[in-house]
Amino acid sequence: MPPLWTSDEELFTMVRRELYTAVIGDIMDKCKLRHQFFPPEIRPVAPEMFVVGRAMTVLVADVFEEDPKQPFGLMLDALDNMKPGEVYVAAGGRRNYALWGELMSVRACQCGARGAVLDGHHRDTKGILALGFPTFSRGGYAQDQAPRGKVVDFRVAVEIGCVRVAPGDFIIGDIDGVLAVPKEWEKEIFTMALDKARKEKVLRRDLEAGLTAAEAFKKYEIF
Repeated sequence: MPPLWTSDEELFTMVRRELYTAVIGDIMDKCKLRHQFFPPEIRPVAPEMFVVGRAMTVLVADVFEEDPKQPFGLMLDALDNMKPGEVYVAAGGRRNYALWGELMSVRACQCGARGAVLDGHHRDTKGILALGFPTFSRGGYAQDQAPRGKVVDFRVAVEIGCVRVAPGDFIIGDIDGVLAVPKEWEKEIFTMALDKARKEKVLRRDLEAGLTAAEAFKKYEIF
């Protein structure tokens, strides 16, 4: 059987066209990966936003005095280091300042980035919405990062909730949440998720035709 995808771009397209966080999460549960969803407070800026890409992880720490030479720490370096197909994933620090904004979104678009996922807040909501850049956060909050926090490292493992995210892991987010698929599991998880999603389409037609829930579970075993 030929592979279902041969490149990240093909996989991104397939995920966007056929998958969603619920079905991927179900498959990871079956594989005993039961702590891969980020906290439910991390939501898309707009309901229709969908993100899929590889994690470009960013570690943030609090500061109590602004460095005039490098007020954001390594944030600008991290932003310029983004590669096509990556998602900016920021974690660490308190949640009393924004980790993302409109100008960062503009630069990320130029780098070919797929989105931003923040264990914290974003700002410049109107600008982000106008760009349509997929952004997932704990909400909008305008207070600036510069005198309160800085990026201390990037492309290192970070934790969001109970999820450990390594550089290169897959990040998928939609209106129902955000999750991480460890890169060593990606082939198995996405192959099984595609199979489940395709079966669910057939199951739905059977339910609409009058099949009972019990009969559907016995026939498909995918409830």
